[in-house]
Amino acid sequence: MPKDPFQREIDYLRISVIDRCNLRCVYCMPLRGLSFVPGPELLTCAEIVTVVKAAAGLGFRKVRLTGGEPTLRADLLDIVSGIAGVEGIGDVGMTTNALLLPEMASALVGAGLKRINIHIDSLHPERLKRVMRFGHLDAMLAGLQAAEAAGLRPIKINCVVVRDYNDPDVVEMARLTIEREWHVRFIELMPLGGGTCAQLSLSQFVPSAESRRRIEASLGPLTPLPGGHPSDESRNYRLDGARGVVGFISPVSEPYCGACNRMRLTADGKFHLCLLHDDELDVKKALRNGGGEDDVRRILLEAVSMKPTGHDLDKGVSTEVRSMFQIGG
Repeated sequence: MPKDPFQREIDYLRISVIDRCNLRCVYCMPLRGLSFVPGPELLTCAEIVTVVKAAAGLGFRKVRLTGGEPTLRADLLDIVSGIAGVEGIGDVGMTTNALLLPEMASALVGAGLKRINIHIDSLHPERLKRVMRFGHLDAMLAGLQAAEAAGLRPIKINCVVVRDYNDPDVVEMARLTIEREWHVRFIELMPLGGGTCAQLSLSQFVPSAESRRRIEASLGPLTPLPGGHPSDESRNYRLDGARGVVGFISPVSEPYCGACNRMRLTADGKFHLCLLHDDELDVKKALRNGGGEDDVRRILLEAVSMKPTGHDLDKGVSTEVRSMFQIGG
């Protein structure tokens, strides 16, 4: 298993398969002025599988597919099946807004998908449409139910908290865990990519401590759960008598960089070394110049050796080149 200069074991690859999305969340994608990677410049299914084989040969064991919105990728089932068939990869997950899951969940499980994170920012239909714009709550909940029926458990629900948009809704979101074995995780805004989305992430920022206080004031104490993996970005709790888990992902107020085990692959074929930095290494160029797994392994090892110790948000440094939808979260 490769280690970076800070002796962190890097064994988790997050792969953005597409930068397009069928939503326009206010903190992620503006309504206008967007440009997307042309189809021929996206990594192909075969290229993605080659990268995963190379990573598995180095000791990577976990893969998560992201976007944009990964279900918009026409060959997604082939990608999942190809990755699931790589020796050494024991966990294939995906992050999605769930809009297309009613038609796809069973097939994704059949292809080898093991876990799913579903992004829902509110249980209030109008507030959800305000923060996620083209989102429809009923359709997302139908996708969630389809995922659960297909056997993708535990369901993890990701909620990005935005002041004056959905910050009061954390209570109702957390309440879901009382009767359901769901993991509801509240995520702090991150200022990526500059522009209006990054500006909103600064002006409407809600620290996790505030969300936690709001939940406890309404639903009672949150008890910390022991035994989590050090690299888990979520600090997990349980409400009294609850079946599920309440988590807080706090990259700004409580950074977890010291236990990071992730490398990211962008949809256009770059190893992105840290979510909140712009440093990247090009792997697509090597693949399209006839390179194989050995070449990918060499580039990946170089990327691991260059991985920064953590973000520099406290110094006002974040990504300028890429926004969240171009990295994959």
